[in-house]
Amino acid sequence: MLTAIIVEDLLDAMQLLKRDIETQHPELKVIDTAQSVVEAAKALRKTQPDILFLDIMLGDGTGFDVLEIFPDLKSKIIFVTASDEYAIKAFKFAAIDYVLKPYSNEELAQAIERAKQQIEPSKERLEILKETLSAPEKKPDKISLHTLDKIIIVNLDDIVRCESDSNNTMFHLQDQRKIFVTKTLKYFADMLKPYGFLRIHQSHLVNLQCISAYIKTDGGYLMLKNGENVPVSVRKKAEVIEILDQMHR
Repeated sequence: MLTAIIVEDLLDAMQLLKRDIETQHPELKVIDTAQSVVEAAKALRKTQPDILFLDIMLGDGTGFDVLEIFPDLKSKIIFVTASDEYAIKAFKFAAIDYVLKPYSNEELAQAIERAKQQIEPSKERLEILKETLSAPEKKPDKISLHTLDKIIIVNLDDIVRCESDSNNTMFHLQDQRKIFVTKTLKYFADMLKPYGFLRIHQSHLVNLQCISAYIKTDGGYLMLKNGENVPVSVRKKAEVIEILDQMHR
């Protein structure tokens, strides 16, 4: 049997999660609960569970404060967060799993299954999560890219463009590296749009800072600073021209 500790500052939410785990996941035994950073520290000093359900916002601090007290924590972590677009963005940038409150039974089951299999998030990925959550309006410096066998952390400014490869995405970086990620181009287009990336074609997303010129011949394409040419779709032409005009004003 696996053990679990729940850290959640709202009593009703904590009791609900505890009941859901006990009724739907008999393989998990909830050995303790905590409603604050202080209580969580006491519980984890007694024993480190197999899985730690960790709320981000606690009355006396955050879930990150708990992790800083236990830098060598061996528990698998399932972050629990309220539905908040900034929080979701932060988790996506860090490539860290989370459960959104209110969650469905299926979502909870999937999170527990993933936690059983997951490798601990690196300190750097937790740092990306923490920074993106603490300054939601600021452009994140880094993004974690989930490849088939590992997670690679990349500076946002080092991404030249992304290219669709059926339901996957190929990242092209300034240093010529290519990183194959098992998520769709739409996923990254939505995520990166606020930070100077533009979907110029069904198959292409580009970093606006890497554009050298828009060439109107041959159906219209972008010349990038690294010498590559990327096609612009007919329906995106007007938007591309307008954005490039604004950039050069």
